[in-house]
Amino acid sequence: MPVTAPRFGAAAVIRLLLITTALLGTLLAGAAPASAHAALTGSDPKDGAVVATAPKHITLTFSEKIALGNDSIRVLEPSGKRSDTGEVRDMSSGSIVQYGVPLHPGLPDGTYTVAWQAVSADSHPISGAFTFSIGAPSKTTVALPEESAGGGLVGALYGIARYTSYAGFILLVGGGAFVLACWQRGARERPLQRLVVQGWLTLTASTLAMLLLRAPYTGSGKLADAFDLSGLKAVLETKTGASLVSRLLLLGAAALFVAVLFGAYAKRDDPAEKKDLTFGLALGGGVLAAGIAATWALSEHASTGLQPAIAMPVDVLHLLAVATWLGGLAALLVALYRVPGIERTAVRNFSRVAFASVAVLAATGIYQSWRQVGSWSALTGTAYGQLLLVKIALVAVLVGIAWISRRWTGRLAEKAVTEEKEDAEAAAVGEETAEEPEPVTVPDDPARAAQLARQKAAVATARVKRVRDADPGRLGLRRSVLTEAAVAVVLLAVTTVLTSTEPGRTEEKEAGKSATSTAAPAGPVKVRIPFDTGGEDGKGTARIELDPARSGSNALHVWLERPNGRALDAPEVKVAFTHNAKEIGPLPAAPDRIGTGHWSATGVQIPLPGTWEIEVTVRTSDIDQVTVKKNVKIG
Repeated sequence: MPVTAPRFGAAAVIRLLLITTALLGTLLAGAAPASAHAALTGSDPKDGAVVATAPKHITLTFSEKIALGNDSIRVLEPSGKRSDTGEVRDMSSGSIVQYGVPLHPGLPDGTYTVAWQAVSADSHPISGAFTFSIGAPSKTTVALPEESAGGGLVGALYGIARYTSYAGFILLVGGGAFVLACWQRGARERPLQRLVVQGWLTLTASTLAMLLLRAPYTGSGKLADAFDLSGLKAVLETKTGASLVSRLLLLGAAALFVAVLFGAYAKRDDPAEKKDLTFGLALGGGVLAAGIAATWALSEHASTGLQPAIAMPVDVLHLLAVATWLGGLAALLVALYRVPGIERTAVRNFSRVAFASVAVLAATGIYQSWRQVGSWSALTGTAYGQLLLVKIALVAVLVGIAWISRRWTGRLAEKAVTEEKEDAEAAAVGEETAEEPEPVTVPDDPARAAQLARQKAAVATARVKRVRDADPGRLGLRRSVLTEAAVAVVLLAVTTVLTSTEPGRTEEKEAGKSATSTAAPAGPVKVRIPFDTGGEDGKGTARIELDPARSGSNALHVWLERPNGRALDAPEVKVAFTHNAKEIGPLPAAPDRIGTGHWSATGVQIPLPGTWEIEVTVRTSDIDQVTVKKNVKIG
């Protein structure tokens, strides 16, 4: 009777959807924001501000601790000349993270550019720039870098090394766990040995590459600086550098573990001795795997933000669960394709281990997602949240395929019992009807004998492969496991990108700030503001026109009218502009009287778009004066 693919009942699918919905609800309901990438939260002077006199220093305020070098903050004049001393000072106090750089005295008027670059507490490089003006805005020749920190060729190479390090960790830990927990006889099989050794080599090589690329990745961006010893020394003094060196030391101990696993352990036949050695290898290997996983947890997202004392061990468990599941999946795939004699009990053992790994993966993943996302809007409206949804979908696909593989494994086990009975009956009949085998003639020519031996081995291998491929249960399992592995490769790529993406709560916060900016009006701004100075002939209306009402240079006109509409003259009229949201201003504008009740000024500078408060002061006598205000939108 042919074996068919297993079917899922509607009730099972509904239960799975309900569980998934409940878990997502637990994840996002009432979640508080978590911190990850550092962000610039303020500066003095502010972005776009116009100050009357040159400040003594520039200060930058960040959302969390960062690492800065002496040239991490640069202040450039309109001509491009450095106007700062290059000495970065830590001005943090309490929970406020603030850094500053002194400026040279006697700076000329104009627009200045502040460019900064740093490394956030989760090891990712960050950078940015803004401008401010002294006296009045001006043209500037400063050209800011097109690429952000961590980009370019060095950023691409560092990203590849990060991806391969995860892949190597998965193959090393998952392959070793598969041998010890699922198929101990596999320690003698060359394909599995090569898989684990390749995982060790990949992780070691990628860790060395990340260590060398770290300095240009967070600094100059030049590939040649990877071999700068001074840069390497500076990296070793950072948290990330210490983690990478620790990983290399642990990999040295892991090499001894691999040698024992595929050496003395593979050759042991005594059950008691092998049991003791299995326990020792499992304990030692588990400690090494946890230590290597901790090198990520101690230097990246888990080490900063909300509840780091909980997040770091949770991250270690998450990485170990991923490695045990996906690495064991790779080992099973290699065994199904390269080892003809894998026992069905090994497949069933892996099925149980994979189920436990998925359970740990789901629990730890929910907690991690809660820390980085924090709200439904961030889940669907940010790049991080969208990548997380893709990752969740891929995990769901993997679980579904694994469910199919598990059903195939059950059918294989049932078939194995039937085959054992048939083999026993055939053996009993064969003993009664056995005949003497035909004598085999061995040629005298050694070369001919070797050729016949190779042909006989090839025929035997082909027969084994034909029998193996003719087994529909094994063939179905191979296909489902291969599909799992393909999805796992994509999942690993998405996870790698996710670890270097700005978390959802930070992106949503920045987007919220952008959304508060007001749109530019269609044309010149015209407003009317009633006033009353309190004296004789002190009532009237100030009619104001700002053209073109955009950031930059504008023309200002002010007309004063009596209640009957006739022009009202006054000894003095003053105007000022204030951006309350950015705390810019008041920026004074001194219009000149050009006629009865009419004042005008040209070249009125508005440094940035947004909602501005126009403040008009009218003096109708030596003692009668009033100031009136009104908000307008300026593009």
